[in-house]
Amino acid sequence: MQNTAKAFAQVDIKAVALKAYANVCDEWKLNQKEASSLADMSDSTWKRAKKPGFTGDLTKDQLLRLSAIIGIFKSLDLYFSKPLSREWMTRPNTGPLFRGQRPIDAAVEGGLPQILQVRTYLDALRGGA
Repeated sequence: MQNTAKAFAQVDIKAVALKAYANVCDEWKLNQKEASSLADMSDSTWKRAKKPGFTGDLTKDQLLRLSAIIGIFKSLDLYFSKPLSREWMTRPNTGPLFRGQRPIDAAVEGGLPQILQVRTYLDALRGGA
């Protein structure tokens, strides 16, 4: 019984994370390649994963990426008003983390460590630890 509940919880977390991530990608107007690369998935896997009922597995790294990206989205919403909160990730940024790159490109290039740095950076901007 406990294994069934655990498996259900994992599927539920995965489904919620994928749906939330897909919504973030839509709000940020990311293209297929940006969305799949940011999540560390192939284009074909991302196409399948964003549909309801996806039965594939996600690695811990992928789940952490999705969680951090959703946190970035929330931080941007708290710190900036629209449209900047929706455009921030895709606008060039001269800050030290980005060196003129768009944050989305820096995050894809730097992988999970860079994604987590962006999350920490935004949390600090809004007064977090």
